[in-house]
Amino acid sequence: MTARADTIDALVRTSRTLSRAVGAMEFAAPVACVYNPLEYARAPHEAYLACARPRPGALFLGMNPGPFGMAQTGVPFGEVAAVRGFLAIDAAVKRPAQEHPKRPIEGLACARSEVSGRRFWGLMAAEFGTRDAFFRRGFVWNWCPLAFMAESGANITPDKLARAAQEPLEAACDRALRSVVAALAPSMVIGVGAFASACAARA
Repeated sequence: MTARADTIDALVRTSRTLSRAVGAMEFAAPVACVYNPLEYARAPHEAYLACARPRPGALFLGMNPGPFGMAQTGVPFGEVAAVRGFLAIDAAVKRPAQEHPKRPIEGLACARSEVSGRRFWGLMAAEFGTRDAFFRRGFVWNWCPLAFMAESGANITPDKLARAAQEPLEAACDRALRSVVAALAPSMVIGVGAFASACAARA
């Protein structure tokens, strides 16, 4: 296998291992519903992983999926227009086992825009011009792959989980991040936001 094929294979194995680990976890109130896009959006997620190249200059680390981004597309910061356009990914998304009535999964048909994803991938498109040019220099990974929702449908970030739930989640997500860094060998890891920066430093 080539170095790039080895890198992609390692990322896929890490993603599937992480998906199984977090998929077996249980979360108490205020969490009412949990989405795991590594499972139901595996096709576009692994199409995204296949874009990776070894030894990028930077690994950008996000916190967890947004409701109209990765939760819909399986791609970190995965605003639909950017996934279909700049990233040129178009793959089927299944339905999660449990679906919140106020947060339906519509996949790449989702008409809502993820603001953070529009800003992030818009910046990368403006800076690099093409998908391949970006992936020669960078890659993006979300520390936690799960999206958490309250009974109302409101988004719950990982830092708002009960401590008993945070500890096993941290262990699994930190372990996956270390595996991603080992597979990619980036020059630096850049946390997108204070929480992701703290996760990167801890892991």
